[in-house]
Amino acid sequence: MKKIFLFVCIFAISACSAPATPAPTQIVEPPTPTISAPTPTLQPAALWIAPTVPATLRQAAEGLGISLAPDSQSATQILDVADSGSTWVYALVAPFPTVTDDVTFADLLSTWKGAPSGPLSGHSLQMAESTLRALTAIWGEPASSAVRSVPSEQLLTDSWADMNQWAIIPFEEIQPKWKVIGVDEQSPIHKAFDLDAYKLKVNFGVSGGEELSLPKANYDPSKLTTVILTGVTALVRATATTMEMKGVTYPGELIRATLREADITHVSNEVSFDPTCPYPNPNYRNFILCSAPKYMDLLLDVGTDIVELTGDHFADRGTQAMLDTLELYKQNNLPYYGGGANETEARQPILMEVNGTKLAFMGCNGKRPEKYPKANATTPGAANCDYPFFEKQIQAIKAQGYLVIFTFQHEECYSYGPCWRHEEGFRAVADAGATVVSGSQAHFPHIMEFRGDAFIHYGLGNLFFDQMDYILPDGKVITDTRREFMDRHVFYDGKYLGVELLTSMLEDYARPRPMTQAERAAFLSDYFFHSGFIPQPPIITPQPTLTLTPIAEP
Repeated sequence: MKKIFLFVCIFAISACSAPATPAPTQIVEPPTPTISAPTPTLQPAALWIAPTVPATLRQAAEGLGISLAPDSQSATQILDVADSGSTWVYALVAPFPTVTDDVTFADLLSTWKGAPSGPLSGHSLQMAESTLRALTAIWGEPASSAVRSVPSEQLLTDSWADMNQWAIIPFEEIQPKWKVIGVDEQSPIHKAFDLDAYKLKVNFGVSGGEELSLPKANYDPSKLTTVILTGVTALVRATATTMEMKGVTYPGELIRATLREADITHVSNEVSFDPTCPYPNPNYRNFILCSAPKYMDLLLDVGTDIVELTGDHFADRGTQAMLDTLELYKQNNLPYYGGGANETEARQPILMEVNGTKLAFMGCNGKRPEKYPKANATTPGAANCDYPFFEKQIQAIKAQGYLVIFTFQHEECYSYGPCWRHEEGFRAVADAGATVVSGSQAHFPHIMEFRGDAFIHYGLGNLFFDQMDYILPDGKVITDTRREFMDRHVFYDGKYLGVELLTSMLEDYARPRPMTQAERAAFLSDYFFHSGFIPQPPIITPQPTLTLTPIAEP
């Protein structure tokens, strides 16, 4: 009870006392809550490759190991047409038996828009879907009637079935049965190609994310290799007489730049150099032929890089002249093949590696041995065509990564050919694996064919030789001996891209000149027809009337 009473009194006294000044109110801030921001879920890197991207670049991108997005919306990076990045070169191509060499970009764009013009008149374009989309991105939508999408593996077949169908393909898809058409005189298979001036190229770049390690381009000029093969060279008779009158280098003046531009220029010189060779006589009829050693200056002036010795007349002046000739080639650092100081050397291939392409040159004389003696174990001369031997040699060299160029001296005929047993020999080395098979013996140019992966040209005609005309057995005089092929074979990074048929007309008994456009059109049409590539009759351009002294073949 005491405790309760005391509490009451204290409470009462407190209640009766004067009110005290209230203590200031202390406001206590509530503690700031710690709010954790949600951790974002990082989207894994994913690349979307646009349908504009060519197959080779697509494969390179897919090989980087980055995840691929199914569409652009779910991608962190996009590979597509861009202002910069990987530069992809394309080529305008037509079936090989096409006469046209060049078009303007204006005509190409007009064709794209549905109004073919210039050499493209009557032609339409086909291409893979990726190429169509890429060019649409930079040229705008094409006319539906002018362009069609075709699977890349079907393009060549379709174009050969309808030769009015030309195509645009990535550079890496060029192959021998295509002819590359220049655009504004620029072609990616030419040594003088100017990429900056070329309109058939597209840049592909990656947007978003880190830069990817993609190829910078599909074209590298340092990997392009050109080889020019030529026909008969025999610096004798009227050709030699002209050289004496107008200068030793006169015959090469008009084609010199073309021959010197090639990485490898081939000359088949049929005749040995002999310091005792008589002064030339244009009316000489004896087939024992020779050339003055000073005529070597012509071969050097046109940029000869390799000499073929399969020719019929190498042995005309005897053993010492042959050995002296071989020594002269060595002194001038000119490798030779198809002939030599003995059978072993004559059969030896010349191996070269140029701009990343490994090339092997081989050759032989396929004429009957009883008519033209060949090299043996102790005697110099041309290599005999021992086909089993050369077939094995081709296979062995090819297994080492070399592309084989095989050239022949063979039987001669003054027609489109092939001549006696040509097909047997030329096809045998092609079937053994040679990439290019070419006839150096023909004074009248011969036809050509594709056999498997090989290109065969049965005869190129003359290069430096005086046959402005020829008398046939029936007395008819022909001038087809004036027409000449020089075949420029193009290789890229160890791959054979194909051949350009360069054409010349012999003048002044010595000097080839590039054909006029009309002469070239007639010549190519003629040979495409006789080669069985085109069914239409050839364009016929009248040959100039000539007053000539007929000269026989050597």
